[in-house]
Amino acid sequence: MTFNPIANLVGTKSTGSVQSAIALASQKTGIDFNYLMGQAQLESGMRADARAGTSSASGLYQFIEQSWLRVVKQHGTEHGLGWAADSISTTSSGRMAVSDPGLRRSILALRNDPQTASLMAAEHASDNKDAIESALGRDANGTDLYMAHFLGLGGARSFLGAMQDSPNRSGAAMFPAAARANHNIFYASNGQPRTLAQIYDRFTAKLENGAAGGAAKVGGVALASTTLGESGATVIPGNGETSTSDAAVWAQATLDQINGGAARVQTANLMRPTPDTARLAYMMLATLGA
Repeated sequence: MTFNPIANLVGTKSTGSVQSAIALASQKTGIDFNYLMGQAQLESGMRADARAGTSSASGLYQFIEQSWLRVVKQHGTEHGLGWAADSISTTSSGRMAVSDPGLRRSILALRNDPQTASLMAAEHASDNKDAIESALGRDANGTDLYMAHFLGLGGARSFLGAMQDSPNRSGAAMFPAAARANHNIFYASNGQPRTLAQIYDRFTAKLENGAAGGAAKVGGVALASTTLGESGATVIPGNGETSTSDAAVWAQATLDQINGGAARVQTANLMRPTPDTARLAYMMLATLGA
């Protein structure tokens, strides 16, 4: 049987691919990795092929069709998707359209590609971040960005502005349509409407839990494209998934040696691991106390 380091340590290659894609998007856009991880966990459970049953939402970040076409039109070219961006036009009513049905399907299918979805989600968050900071006169955090994802940019600005002045204001009274569609968010289990501050705090907790849950673990070994070093600084492997995969092989080989088995060294680049690869492999082993 061919040894697959990612499958061996995590159980599925897709998890490593998703984490690597999110790490790359974070690096390229400057959007916080933990926020992107938390959002992906909250939206799709880290499943790149997730589909909503009640809307056109699909993929890791559950983009609906119009939102996806809009962000690809705006940011696709800078990420090698010029062919897609050039195919999208804006109608007189403001809707995004693609004249060729086959091409439209291909562009929408990109929502299920972890790397493209992560990049577009990060770019969308970056756009919202700039707008929120301009409106509120302060730095935007992950919860602020998620409010823009949840309520739209205009709704988020209204929500956050009102919360600054009246944190105990009823969220359902301010956003009745959103409350009807998301009863569990706007109302407590006893039927009492939640305040703006309570809704905001719940999203903060959900994002934090999502980011923590996004790092899949099997047998005590955490495989992540970003992790924390001893100083608490974020370490991102320089070669994305390749470095992560190499680190997994090195970690497994070391465990084999510890357990008396034969070391598994299969690729030439493992003979000279990069500092990032060696550091990540060390951290994987550290989780096991090896």
